[in-house]
Amino acid sequence: MIELLNAADDNGACLRAHLPTEADTEAIGAALAEVLRPGLKIWLQGNLGMGKTTLTRGLLRALGHEGKVKSPTYTLIEPYVVSRLNLYHFDFYRFNSPDEYSDAGLDEYFADQGVCIVEWPDKALPHLPLPDVEIRLDARDAGRFVEIDGRTDAGRTCVIELVRALRGANPAPEPD
Repeated sequence: MIELLNAADDNGACLRAHLPTEADTEAIGAALAEVLRPGLKIWLQGNLGMGKTTLTRGLLRALGHEGKVKSPTYTLIEPYVVSRLNLYHFDFYRFNSPDEYSDAGLDEYFADQGVCIVEWPDKALPHLPLPDVEIRLDARDAGRFVEIDGRTDAGRTCVIELVRALRGANPAPEPD
């Protein structure tokens, strides 16, 4: 079960949670799917094996994708047409230089109304557009710890809606 640790910061656009199991990582992705809006740019940060693709799998399943979901480490991009969205899953892990982003002609994906989910975004900086939502995953306390931050107005709206949805599913205990 997703354990909300610090559901919101002062502006309500930040989420902190403990994800004890892989299913919880998928579940937070599924919850995020419900609040996605066209055009969002989402960065997934974390070391190898931290659950970036697992979170994306949960998101895609919630949007109705039934096929396999794998990290596009070798293909660079996996496009999905799901539900109401065009979703593009990127993985820049194998970039040797940020210029490979420009050489690959990927700007067009970030200019339209598709949702762009990016693993290893730092490998494409400074060419990659900044995120609306930044998600950081790391191993902690026999599971994963996730931090989700809204970085733009659209991103903050998305995270605020996510916090509200998760609070409804996991209401905070009443103070004594």
